[in-house]
Amino acid sequence: MIVMGRVVAAQGLQGWVKVQTFTEYLDSLLDYDTWYLGRENQPWRQFKVLECNPHTKVLVAKLEGIADRTAAEKYKGMLIAVPRSSLPQQAEDEYYWSDLIGMKVVNLEGETLGTVESLLETGANDVLCVRNESGEILIPFLAKVVQQVSLEEKLIRVDWQADY
Repeated sequence: MIVMGRVVAAQGLQGWVKVQTFTEYLDSLLDYDTWYLGRENQPWRQFKVLECNPHTKVLVAKLEGIADRTAAEKYKGMLIAVPRSSLPQQAEDEYYWSDLIGMKVVNLEGETLGTVESLLETGANDVLCVRNESGEILIPFLAKVVQQVSLEEKLIRVDWQADY
């Protein structure tokens, strides 16, 4: 499974949910008729997507089996995933944003800068939003900055300083 988003709230009274995507494009999740909802170390539950629409910076979705607001509120905070096998193959130096979420970021001096919380698309380049105990660091996702991405180690090495 590859995590593609998170349920952030219930929407309305008829069981719709608001979804924050972890994808490059807001509407990327619209390509999948079935989503899996769950948490990192718990079983995932399959849901058929009955309807889903972009709404400002989130998606609003109606999932089969969630009939009212009370039921929808139970899914707040759950992750949304799709099977990795259903995703297109990417080139060696390309990564799915959702693979980068949660990765530890370390600079070339070995200093831990934090954990990737999200990514931003700026037009010029993508930006890693790295969270640590002091706040947030924004790091451009450029070849001269991002030296190594290790999916196996869940680690990104960057040529960047904490005080930039």
